[in-house]
Amino acid sequence: MTQLNRLDQGGRIDRSRPLSFHFDGKPLMGFHGDTLASALLANDVRLIGRSFKYHRPRGLLSAGAEEPNGLVQLGTGARTTPNARATQISLINGLEASSQNAWPSVAFDFSAINNLFSPLLPAGFYYKTFMWPAGFWERYEYFIRRAAGLGRAPSEPDPDRYEHRFAHCDVLVVGAGPAGLSAATAAARAGARVILADEQQEHGGWLLGECSDAGWAPLISGAAGSDWISKAMDELRSLDNVRLLSKTTVFGYYDHNFTTAVEELDQSDADPTRIGKPSQRVWKIRAQRVVLATGAIERPLVFHNNDRPGIMLAGAARTYLNRYGVRAGKSAILFTNNDNAYTTALDLARAGTSVEAIVDVRDRVDGPLCAEARAQGIEVLEGYAVIDTAGWKRLRSVTVAKMREDRQRVESTSRTIACDLLAMSGGWNPAVHLFSQARGRLQFDPERGIFIPGEAPQPLHTCGACAGEFTLLESIKSGAKAGLAAAREAGFSGRAARAPAVREPVERPWENLWVVPSDRHSDRTKAFVDFQNDVKVSDLRLAV
Repeated sequence: MTQLNRLDQGGRIDRSRPLSFHFDGKPLMGFHGDTLASALLANDVRLIGRSFKYHRPRGLLSAGAEEPNGLVQLGTGARTTPNARATQISLINGLEASSQNAWPSVAFDFSAINNLFSPLLPAGFYYKTFMWPAGFWERYEYFIRRAAGLGRAPSEPDPDRYEHRFAHCDVLVVGAGPAGLSAATAAARAGARVILADEQQEHGGWLLGECSDAGWAPLISGAAGSDWISKAMDELRSLDNVRLLSKTTVFGYYDHNFTTAVEELDQSDADPTRIGKPSQRVWKIRAQRVVLATGAIERPLVFHNNDRPGIMLAGAARTYLNRYGVRAGKSAILFTNNDNAYTTALDLARAGTSVEAIVDVRDRVDGPLCAEARAQGIEVLEGYAVIDTAGWKRLRSVTVAKMREDRQRVESTSRTIACDLLAMSGGWNPAVHLFSQARGRLQFDPERGIFIPGEAPQPLHTCGACAGEFTLLESIKSGAKAGLAAAREAGFSGRAARAPAVREPVERPWENLWVVPSDRHSDRTKAFVDFQNDVKVSDLRLAV
């Protein structure tokens, strides 16, 4: 069975272990190490589901836990699970998944008529429209929930077993990217009992999605990022005072450094033929000190029709390419306000994707990444913006226009470029969810337009992108500093290790652009801010 978008080689998947699965009843193939999302993309399945309210066609936007569109119904019968993120589902043999929030099918959804009447359906319209007569609300509610619901809850008793486990440690490190690995290593070398928890199948974070042998690839101590990860993991596995938890999401942070996490166990253990094996494990962890290395979430750019299948984050396109060996498109356009998207463009071009243009909102772009892109014949449109897209069930083209100096309007002349992939990057937001749950106070950084951790009432440290340190060198240094500080505060002594030499492209600061200007009235645009709940810029303006 041909996987149309799978590269012949590359990625961290195990090509010697093919896996078969079904999506919407159609048999498909993937490999061990895939997620459901990467396997669907490899098989050229772009249409994953329908949006919450307007039932617009939606495809994959990201490659991680922030995915708003790729929500699927997992399994069947008593073991069915609604609203599972395809980006977080490890592919296993015999997996069955289906799209949701669509009738009679995801390809032809009758409720898509809502999209035509969207001007009459502003945010919260049902709370104002269906209030009379008062006794009819339960009848209205039935139809509203059927029209705007998501997955289906199982109607039979759950046959699976679940278990919980208590754990104590000196230092809990949440997140196993470059900062988290550095923090865990520093704390463990000092002698502290360390638990390192990460939600992904592998430890390594965003470095797992980087190419290793290109001239613009990051190097740590002269070696590829993947080699540095392997070396760090080998050291941590060799230490008796370290516990490594993969596919484990820390979801609760309570008083006195009490945290809770859920571990997804090997799905083969959840097979009904393996009676007595749990499918999930809840960890209740008490730590003397906590280090949050939860990374950051790439921001989308907000423009008219920015939700079509084929539009995704630039970092996600790079992750699918380098980690899973999957090209997200045959012809691509990059839309960005920062240098990082140039890395995605270069990686895609190297893999055989035709990169039609890089649309950069900044008026002047320079640096080694931009120079390399131009040297490879990639057109760089400075001071331009994507103002519209075309296509319904998959992206067909984008329309770009020159922005005026006030960034509130665009020039009257525009240009349409055919493509099937639009990779966008609007900067990053630190993932401060757990910090906030720990009652930490956030500080606003106006220059970058982000919230970063401030004062913390609990004994914790933040590091890496979670703390607004976005470069690789900053992440490694801040992680090592936080891990050593946490170990010392827990009663251990240790010395700071020398920071490794890091090669990474020099990046200019991004230019904040909250709403891309349009050539039409704002009330007539569908510029989505919240993809999952169909919240548009016009809805926010109405609320204000």
